[in-house]
Amino acid sequence: MNAYVTGSTIKRLREERGLTQAELARRLDVSSKTVSKWETAKGFPDISLLEPLAAALGVSVMELLSGDTVVNRNKSANLLRAKFYVCPICGNVIHATGEALVSCCGVSLPALEAEEADEDHAITMEQVEDETFVTVRHPMTKTHFISFLAYVTSDKLQLVKLYPEGNAECRFRFQGGGMLYLCCNRHGLMKRRVVRQGRLPR
Repeated sequence: MNAYVTGSTIKRLREERGLTQAELARRLDVSSKTVSKWETAKGFPDISLLEPLAAALGVSVMELLSGDTVVNRNKSANLLRAKFYVCPICGNVIHATGEALVSCCGVSLPALEAEEADEDHAITMEQVEDETFVTVRHPMTKTHFISFLAYVTSDKLQLVKLYPEGNAECRFRFQGGGMLYLCCNRHGLMKRRVVRQGRLPR
């Protein structure tokens, strides 16, 4: 991974906690000179210190590495905050319910940003008994295809992996409203809101 904690992040978080360099050093059983070196970019904390350093600064390891403080406003881990990561090498699809540091095949993966589905990625739905048959009007060639479809509500994720030369279709059990995602290997992540069972907004 190409991310590592920076001195400016350590200093900012330490000052926000009202700690001196000496106080932080005592908590980590290192010298205050060591903390000073970290903060002036003359050295880095050993990887074994990342977890206790994050704890001392009152953040997660992910927040420490990214430099961004994550505020969880929904303690129930609402899945509608879903983030998707797709490996460009192996095609692995990784899902998280919030910000994360994700890597696969030695590559750091950014969270995909979903855009509204356009006419070239039109979605149709058809009710079939207790499921909804979802189809995307899109080619499924070896070089241009939909890699997955996912339906996300506040408490459930349904994801179907698709493959080149297959069909851009699947079935979901819709329960109430949620967000329908599709991922095109060329155009990225797209979304459409489902307002209620089997209905897209007009």
